[in-house]
Amino acid sequence: MSSTNTPEVRATTTLSLKGKTALVTGAASGIAKRISEVFADAGANVVITDLAADAAQATAAEIAKKGVRTLGLAMDVTNEDAVEQAFRQTEQELGPVDILVSSAGIQIVAPIQDFKFSDWKKLIAVHLDGGFLTARAAVRQMIASGRGGSIIFMGSVHSKEASKLKSPYVAAKHGLEGLAKVIAKEGAEHNIRTNVICPGFVRTPLVDKQIPEQAEELGISEEEVIKNVMLKETVDAEFTTVDDVAQAALTFATWPSNALTGQSLVVSHGWFMQ
Repeated sequence: MSSTNTPEVRATTTLSLKGKTALVTGAASGIAKRISEVFADAGANVVITDLAADAAQATAAEIAKKGVRTLGLAMDVTNEDAVEQAFRQTEQELGPVDILVSSAGIQIVAPIQDFKFSDWKKLIAVHLDGGFLTARAAVRQMIASGRGGSIIFMGSVHSKEASKLKSPYVAAKHGLEGLAKVIAKEGAEHNIRTNVICPGFVRTPLVDKQIPEQAEELGISEEEVIKNVMLKETVDAEFTTVDDVAQAALTFATWPSNALTGQSLVVSHGWFMQ
């Protein structure tokens, strides 16, 4: 005799991106490369964009071995003409973009009184201007195709809170959340979903570069930066992994409705809890 308290058993489905075209920025390394690999495993054709054409093409050739179509393109996300050209070439060779992952990023650390205005503008341009330009191009193709799509911005725990030495980075990551919400409102009628993934510290070359920089600025050892700055607030003293972030991206890209549009997801081993 069955109990009324027995949990309902639901059928599970494989997360599939078969037939979709995904364009990922900054994808020759780090988080964005892993997202590209996971998307390819799910059946998506993938466009790898990066500042360096040779790095983008090498990564695209590597991912093509998974049996999907790929394209490796040089793209400066701060250059309007370069962004538009990359999206045109994508449409010509693989079809209109169904999924955008806006992940290109840089980091510069310094106290605000010493922060160069040129460095402020450079960082804002990559993260926020790049997010706008790539999202605008993606939205245009998604509306024209009539298929809608998914736009995923790579935010950060710093989309939610602040850390010392990162004034433009924190400002830009907060700005991406606002941009995502506007696109979610405007894109809904076209079946365009928009989300932000907010990772904690992920051990990538970008983070590795910050460790000695922060050690010098804060006057502490590199080990103390890792233990007492980067991982202090996590529940397990572990870095977020590229796989953690890639699985979150796959979930957003395959979500079947507008139920989660405009939402952000913190992936930080408990560093920040909403």
